[in-house]
Amino acid sequence: MSEKARKLFEALDLDHNGTLTRAEVIIALRTKGPSLAASGDLPFWAVGDENASSALFDAADQNGDEELTLEEFAAVVDRRFGWS
Repeated sequence: MSEKARKLFEALDLDHNGTLTRAEVIIALRTKGPSLAASGDLPFWAVGDENASSALFDAADQNGDEELTLEEFAAVVDRRFGWS
């Protein structure tokens, strides 16, 4: 797991409970995405619309419980963003 994935997960975890919901991912990427991209913590091309954020969530939710753990999230973003 990359440090970038961990940092992004923490930025998206709006309620700081250690998991991400679909709503958190969508809201956080919409509100924080541009500044995360500007600071180099997210690729610019990864700042998408609600559908793109939802698709990222679906790709990461391996067990279908509608919550992402850090491990689930990192496995997808490290691969998708070329961080590992």
